[in-house]
Amino acid sequence: MSLTPYQIVAPVIALIAIVYAWNLMIRQKKSTWEAILWTVFWVAVASIALFPDVLIYLQFATGIKSQVNAILVTSIGLLFFMMLYIVMRIETLEQRQTRIVRKIALRDAGLNGGQGTKNKNQAS
Repeated sequence: MSLTPYQIVAPVIALIAIVYAWNLMIRQKKSTWEAILWTVFWVAVASIALFPDVLIYLQFATGIKSQVNAILVTSIGLLFFMMLYIVMRIETLEQRQTRIVRKIALRDAGLNGGQGTKNKNQAS
């Protein structure tokens, strides 16, 4: 089996991208989850470049007759999954932000819930 230039360049680029992603994770500029997703994506690119017959399995597993359509449908499914995950993370961050802003507003107004009730009890 002779390798095409694409089959040589794609895995090298994938390896560089994976090392870069984990380097960012070590420097705490990416989360572990992002580094794992990045790694899975680039391993898939390298695998397809080195072993194009993998697409036949993907075609068979999805039940789609065309290899290109199987790739597109699978990719769109993964993108929707990642988008759902991002939306859930944003919602969690918004809830955290709301709680923090409320606590700061109550503290600045002198209406801390826990301290206010202690002061009333002590006055009685």
